[in-house]
Amino acid sequence: MQQPAEILRSDQVELRRWRVQDIEILHRLITDSRDHLLPWMPFAASHDRAQGEKFLTLCEEEWASGQAYYYAITSGGVVIGSCSLMRRSGPGGLDIGYWLHHAWTGKGLATMAAAALVNAGRRMPGIDRIEIHHDEANSASGAVARRLGFTEIERVQVPEGPAAPRETGIDVIWRLRTRPSPSP
Repeated sequence: MQQPAEILRSDQVELRRWRVQDIEILHRLITDSRDHLLPWMPFAASHDRAQGEKFLTLCEEEWASGQAYYYAITSGGVVIGSCSLMRRSGPGGLDIGYWLHHAWTGKGLATMAAAALVNAGRRMPGIDRIEIHHDEANSASGAVARRLGFTEIERVQVPEGPAAPRETGIDVIWRLRTRPSPSP
C-alpha cells in the first residue's frame, strides 16, 4: 500500500504529518480556537490535553495501518489547523477533513490544504474518488469543495442527528473523480 508523503505543499500552505510530540502545538491550537470550532466540531467541547494525546496516538496508529493520514496545516512556519485523508467511503475512496484556527480563516488556506490532499490522493493506487462531507449549515466547507471542482452528489439525514450546536443533521456529500468511471 502506497502512502502519501509526510509533507505536502500547495501554494501558501505546507502540510506535515502530526506526531505524538506535537501535543503542545495541538492543544494550544484547539484551545485558542475553541469558540470557533464548537459550532461544527464536537471534539472541541470536551478537548483537553489527554484527548489531544489520544488523538495524536490515533494519528500514528492510523497512518501505520493506512486507515487515515493526519496533517498539521502550516503557513509561514506556523501551525494553523489540521486536515486529513481518511478511508471512510469504501474501497477506492478517500474522505478529506479540515479545520483552521480562527485567525487564519477567510484567506483560502483551507482550500489550499484540501488541494494538497486531493493531489496526494490522486497519486495513491486504487483511489477513484475523493469526498468531502459536511453539515449543510457549514457553508464554508461547501465553498472549499466547490472551489476545488467537487460535485455535490447527495444530502443525507444523519441517523444520530446533529453532533455539534450549529449542525442541522443533514450531511452534504461532495465527490471528485480521480479516474474516469468504468464503462457499463
